[in-house]
Amino acid sequence: MSAYDPRGWVQRHWDWRAAANFLFGGCGAGLLLVAAVALPSPRLAVGAALLLIAGGLGAVWLEIGRKLRAAHVLFNPFTSWMTRESFAAAVLFAFGLAYFTWHHGWLLAAAALAACAFVFCQARILRASKGIPAWRAPELEPVILGSALAEGAGAALLFDAQPIVVALFAIAVIARAIAWSRYRGALRHARSQAALEPAGKAMVQLGTVAPLALLVASALLPEAAMLAGIAAIAAGWRFKFVLVARASFNQGFALPQLPVRGAR
Repeated sequence: MSAYDPRGWVQRHWDWRAAANFLFGGCGAGLLLVAAVALPSPRLAVGAALLLIAGGLGAVWLEIGRKLRAAHVLFNPFTSWMTRESFAAAVLFAFGLAYFTWHHGWLLAAAALAACAFVFCQARILRASKGIPAWRAPELEPVILGSALAEGAGAALLFDAQPIVVALFAIAVIARAIAWSRYRGALRHARSQAALEPAGKAMVQLGTVAPLALLVASALLPEAAMLAGIAAIAAGWRFKFVLVARASFNQGFALPQLPVRGAR
């Protein structure tokens, strides 16, 4: 059977480079937020967050056919969530880099708010793609937002396993699992659901149950908290990669009336 059939086919415009923006950018934005509210010494974590976000945006830039036309993304702030994402990223980097120079808490708080806007724009970018059933479901937005916070808190555990970070991490991975359950129940496109099922199952088992068990074990073995963070990040990244590059089937097409050649 041809790849183009009524059941839909995987879109060909976004590949692993576009997926990398959701992987690195979401994790970096979540890390920046957690660093701002929970880490007593957030400088290293903020630097890592900025590098992750920059890596994601750089990967998207590599996907552009004509690299010098990347500035065109700034021209449609009233209609394009990609433009709004770019503006949020610019504000994020302005305040984030300023924090390294002057070390004022309000600069970090402003960068964290811009990071929240950045992730929200990412979720809306997917939601606006109406031709992709796996992306247009409203229930996907909490999955993207929850995954960013879970990954960010998991990354924060690599820097400092403060009790507040552990608590935020536990709440975030549970919320992400609940959001996935709601999204899974709302998804009606069979091919997209079949493609997402293994990654979603792994996000529950390896990205939620296993990290929570490791958090309990960290009372005796502190290094287990780092393993919990890594597991949550890996599960979230796998899910978002599959979502963008593997489960992104188009709606397909229907022919309610077929042309019939009349008799002469």
